[in-house]
Amino acid sequence: MLEHVELFFKSIFIDNMVFAVFLGMCSYLAVSKKVATAVGLGAAVIFVLAVTVPMNWLLDKYLLQDGALVWLGPEYADYNLSFLSFILFIATIATMVQLVEIVVEKFSPSLYNSLGIFLPLIAVNCAILGGSLFMQAREIETLGLAFNYGVSSGIGWFLAILAIAAIREKIRYSNVPAPLRGLGITFIITGLMGIGFQSFGGMLTGGGGGETEEANEQVIQIQQLEVVEPKEEVVEKNTEVDEKEISYNDVKK
Repeated sequence: MLEHVELFFKSIFIDNMVFAVFLGMCSYLAVSKKVATAVGLGAAVIFVLAVTVPMNWLLDKYLLQDGALVWLGPEYADYNLSFLSFILFIATIATMVQLVEIVVEKFSPSLYNSLGIFLPLIAVNCAILGGSLFMQAREIETLGLAFNYGVSSGIGWFLAILAIAAIREKIRYSNVPAPLRGLGITFIITGLMGIGFQSFGGMLTGGGGGETEEANEQVIQIQQLEVVEPKEEVVEKNTEVDEKEISYNDVKK
């Protein structure tokens, strides 16, 4: 349970798709002029990530990894289809995006018209593909964690576009310098928000917390050795000097 909570908060605040790795910036900048439009696209991104990341995890686990085909028989244990990852991942994403497009057009034509070309372009949104590739690179162990990662990554992207849309609506009434109006001030605000989100990095130590403590203990031990060894050498030298003085005094007497 703890790893689920940790992964959830890390994916939203620390490894945010927009502010940490700057993925999905095209849709982020183009559809963030109004809050209502940003909410619709953000919800669609959450749904697509929540479905495609677990599906691609299953593909990677039982089809693409080295030796993943062993369930077909021992003669398939040496097969490695990882070179098909991009093709199959994109095919899965395109299928889900097409499903989202059909549902949105059916139940919310106004949202469908406001999103325009950017709704089908979710299929080539690098944040969607990045979620599946990060899942594969981080070797997420279970299907539940893969689903958690998909949902939390989508929520992180949703919060990012929602925040910038709210700011851009308010900033219309501000006296922005003429050269910075439009995308200029949006890039600056995005950079500042990225810095703010990076400050959440201290919330969770993650799986490396124990390793960090061990490393600190090793450093302390090394420092103690560095301090103790010279003291021992000084004591030995002082003993030698005392013995020489004693022997010199005996000879002198």
